[in-house]
Amino acid sequence: MNARVVVVGIGGDGWAGLDETRRRAVLGAEVVLGGERHLAMIPGDVPAERVPWPRPLRDGLPELLKQFRGRSIVALASGDPLVAGIGTTLIDLLGADAVEVLPAVSSVALARARMRWPAESVAVLRDHRSLGRELAPGRRLLMLSADRHTPGEVAATLRGAGFGGSEMTVLADLGGPAEARFFRAARDWAVDREAPALHVLAIECVADSSARPLGLAPGLPDDAFENDGQLTRRDLRASALSRLAPAPGELLWDVGAGAGSVGIEWMRAHPSCRAVAVEADPGRAARIERNATALGVPGLEVVHGRAPEVLEGFPGPDAVFVGGGGTAPGLLKQCWDALRPGGRLVAHAVTLETERVVVDARAEFGGELTRIQVEHADSIGRFTGWAPARAVVQWAAVKPFVAAADTSEPGESS
Repeated sequence: MNARVVVVGIGGDGWAGLDETRRRAVLGAEVVLGGERHLAMIPGDVPAERVPWPRPLRDGLPELLKQFRGRSIVALASGDPLVAGIGTTLIDLLGADAVEVLPAVSSVALARARMRWPAESVAVLRDHRSLGRELAPGRRLLMLSADRHTPGEVAATLRGAGFGGSEMTVLADLGGPAEARFFRAARDWAVDREAPALHVLAIECVADSSARPLGLAPGLPDDAFENDGQLTRRDLRASALSRLAPAPGELLWDVGAGAGSVGIEWMRAHPSCRAVAVEADPGRAARIERNATALGVPGLEVVHGRAPEVLEGFPGPDAVFVGGGGTAPGLLKQCWDALRPGGRLVAHAVTLETERVVVDARAEFGGELTRIQVEHADSIGRFTGWAPARAVVQWAAVKPFVAAADTSEPGESS
């Protein structure tokens, strides 16, 4: 492979820790890119021009790479460049064929080794705001901290969620001569305490009596969401999500999102699931953002606007949920047309007017209609009886794949 950029992983032990292949790559480069700390690890007699990363990194990279077009470039990265590293960014910008990656041992692997935690027993988090998705008694987590303040923010989240007894271990300067570690329960972490700049945070979750683990199955309790009553209720939400069928890497449009519950649960199904929540009411749009942060999916994109107009230009979804606004002219057809082949569309109707729309949509696009009536036990004086909620009509359909044209000659068989 004739790569434009060779990405060399370098550990805390610096130049001394490079094997022959990675050392040869650096010695043969005309330009070495990297952070100031990494560039300082390269001996002074290495002839390459040393160039620090631009700021902001992602915006400045294209121009920087253009500046050195035609010259041999090495980019230095911490550990494994494809673990939340610059390798991923360069591949996104240049394409896989233009980037060669020569990894070192990642900080994640070193952290697991120091903690004696098998890989299959650990979840790795790259954003401490996603912690709420992962909390469960006995859960082991490795956090790639953003800065010195990350452990304090994590400790506050753990305490607020009833996991104040969780043990937090700071693994600092892994693989380097100054490597150190220290640990403390989340409840004992001082608000203003800082950690070393370079560290991985290991967390072993311990639930207090006030903890309320939510799990990842669809149908979180309704009171897990801040809401003003505009909420797809638990049993209906579980039914909708079972038909939306979230899969890794897929994108959902949550149209008329209300409290954002469907989009949030879609993203909780897998760390790579993506969702766009569309909500016309500004107060509710702000509430969706708070719910997403509280439930560990801060990447939920919230769009304040009215469908279908605001949907123009959105990337094609793998699934669409229409929980509100179903009577807007052309909305369901626009969502159906935007769906990728194999995509799923689920719409809920509470009113007769919306019910008429979904019945017509089923006639045009196929799918299934289900009328869902949920009743909950409630007090009737000294006794208990059933209190019915409003019935909801659910339309669910799967967009078919387009069959390939038959190009065989008459008489041929496959």
